Amino acid sequence: MELVVGRVAKSHGVHGELVVEVRTDEPELRFAPGAVLRGRAPRARETREYTVESAREHSGRLLVRLQGISDRGAADTLRGTLFLVDTAELPPSEDPDEFYDHELEGLSVRLGDGTVVGTVSEVLHSAAGELLSVRAAERDREILVPFVTAIVPTVSITEGVIVIDPPEGLLDEE
Repeated sequence: MELVVGRVAKSHGVHGELVVEVRTDEPELRFAPGAVLRGRAPRARETREYTVESAREHSGRLLVRLQGISDRGAADTLRGTLFLVDTAELPPSEDPDEFYDHELEGLSVRLGDGTVVGTVSEVLHSAAGELLSVRAAERDREILVPFVTAIVPTVSITEGVIVIDPPEGLLDEE
């Protein structure tokens, strides 16, 4: 299984830098100079390897320069490219309260009394924190659940279950 660690949003400047939306807790490792990234362009099936030349933080994103990408035109062709790692390459988390996105996606979401709410379809990373995008079991709708201990007290990867204690109104339909 592959895990997205970044996505090219656009080019930056005239020298081939890329604005990358980071989707990893370890950008300093994944985008370190000399690191090799596997990138998949939008609608492509095959990946291509890129070597990081430099990376620096800029407005909550990274500005990344890749070897062989030296002008705006070349950088523009990479717009939308996803940078991927194989989940088998990831070290196990040493913190029992930290999870990789792919470990949460697909888990059943339930209330404390066992009532099924839905299934985690995606983990969203926002400036305000992480959100679980839950596809509701009843009716085809999305519920965004803040991924904080007060609302998500239990995560069991082995049982495939997340237990939530939602505040009033969180599960209400609009």
